[in-house]
Amino acid sequence: MEKRNLAILGSTGSVGTQALEVVRSFPERFDISVLTANNNYETLIAQALEFRPMAVVILQNDLYSPVEEALSGTGIQVLSGADALSEVVELEQINVVLNAIVGSAGLKPTINAIQKGKDIALANKETLVVAGELVMGLANQHGVKILPVDSEHSAIFQCLVGESNPIEKIYLTASGGPFRGKNRDELLFVTKDQALKHPNWSMGAKITIDSASLMNKGLEVIEAKWLFGLSPEQIDVIIHPQSIIHSIVQFEDGSMKAQMGLPDMKLPIQYALTYPKRYANNYPRFDFMAHKELTFERPDMETFHNLKLAYQALREGGNRPCVLNAANEIAVEAFLRGEVSFLGMSEIIEETLCQIKNVDNPNLSDYMACDEESRLVARNLVLSSAY
Repeated sequence: MEKRNLAILGSTGSVGTQALEVVRSFPERFDISVLTANNNYETLIAQALEFRPMAVVILQNDLYSPVEEALSGTGIQVLSGADALSEVVELEQINVVLNAIVGSAGLKPTINAIQKGKDIALANKETLVVAGELVMGLANQHGVKILPVDSEHSAIFQCLVGESNPIEKIYLTASGGPFRGKNRDELLFVTKDQALKHPNWSMGAKITIDSASLMNKGLEVIEAKWLFGLSPEQIDVIIHPQSIIHSIVQFEDGSMKAQMGLPDMKLPIQYALTYPKRYANNYPRFDFMAHKELTFERPDMETFHNLKLAYQALREGGNRPCVLNAANEIAVEAFLRGEVSFLGMSEIIEETLCQIKNVDNPNLSDYMACDEESRLVARNLVLSSAY
């Protein structure tokens, strides 16, 4: 495989740091061209000094000075701000952009990278949730690969490699999070610390809360629709507490393929970065005798209402998934600050969906306006203290 030059957006987060572990394991396969961070400037500096990229971007403008000072004399270009983040992915040397940014902030750099012909290793599911039809259309137009990094979508992708047969259905697996089996009464007084204790995965705060509320699975349902060209009826969610089967494809003859492995994000990250090749690594291997029971349950969409809202938004189409995502980001931030309850997040999202007008066939400007309006509505709902 020819050496690949990577831009890692969100390099200081959970996926970004694990991606750099993969790069360390294969120094002959990868060079780092760009690293970016939101506000974790100290880790960004350390990463830049180790990997010597062409450029780094710190999103928060007020943190530019310490990064620039620390990297002075290294030849590494230091940039800051959202515009720089969107523009730096256009560098000619970059082959693959790994988008590990959290939230809808990942949309614009993804679009810019696609328009410059860069393949996308996508861990930022919000890109396809907010503007899936637009993004996939651009990828097809520019001949760009969208390589999924989420373990569930990577599993579906891996099951489909070499297949030309139509999909009948896919099953996205979910651990169920820390509150699996709880009812609404038991979730009334859930705390932030309880919600942040995921049973199987180590992730950032936002995605961990989304996993606890099953919104993460809802966003994955919407992402899967665009990645694999499916209808909502072809996408099912099953709770699989052991997180060994990462997802399943069912074909028209009833046969099924599942991708399995220990819950380790480095595996789907590595596959996205080395596709279509697989390279030997020293990660722990699955032992059947240590996992003698794999179990499955239906998700409780009445208790975990976010998953039901995600299916609803997907079926309604247009700007509805964009509204869902924006309201969820505001609700999660408010929950982490202690301003709304765990169950109140769903109520804020549902009320925001009710208040925002539906737009069919939105363009990029429509998406941006919808995102901004939805956030404003959701913030006002948070301030009402009714949740």
